[in-house]
This record gives sequence, structure tokens and C-alpha cells, in this order.
Amino acid sequence: MANEFNNATAVDVTAQTTVYTATSDSIVLELDIANTTNGAVTASAKLYDLTETAFAHIVKDAPIPSGGSLQVISGQKVVLKTGDYLCVVASGNCDVICSILEAVN
Repeated sequence: MANEFNNATAVDVTAQTTVYTATSDSIVLELDIANTTNGAVTASAKLYDLTETAFAHIVKDAPIPSGGSLQVISGQKVVLKTGDYLCVVASGNCDVICSILEAVN
């Protein structure tokens, strides 16, 4: 089984937005949230585990200053099984970039 590196992005996130859904077993290598507003915002990221049929927060209501960013996942890894997904919600417009290593059949 080969592996493939991919990025998933979302722009101007405010309401809960699915950034990435695993179509195969995957490893999230990095998840960054950038504040694109002129004021401070808060952001949350959570994982939906299809096996458990439940959400788990990775970070909840973390502050991000104007023009700043938050490295939600960096250095550690988050494993997603097929059907699991990552969501982000923010109190003001934010851009999201997620780097993933996917198993390719």
C-alpha cells in the first residue's frame, strides 16, 4: 500500500466547517488556523470518530490574535480511520490548512 501527502484547506471559516474527511486510513501531520480579521478571535478544532460516533475536541476556544495563527497539530500525529473527520469553528473569519498522509490502495 502506497502513501500520499495531501493538503486540505478551508477559507473564511466561522461556522463549524468540515476541513477533512478520511477516505482511507490517514495521519494528520499538521493543522493550522490563521486569523484573517482585524481583531482577536477564538477557534476550536475537533475530531469526529465514526467508530465512537462522537466528537472530541483537539482544542476548544483557543485565542488567536489579529494576523496570528494557531498550530493545533504540530509535531504529534492524529490518526483518522475511514469516515472520521476534522471540523473547525471560529468566532471570526479564519483560514485553515491541514496536512495529511493518506494510505492509497
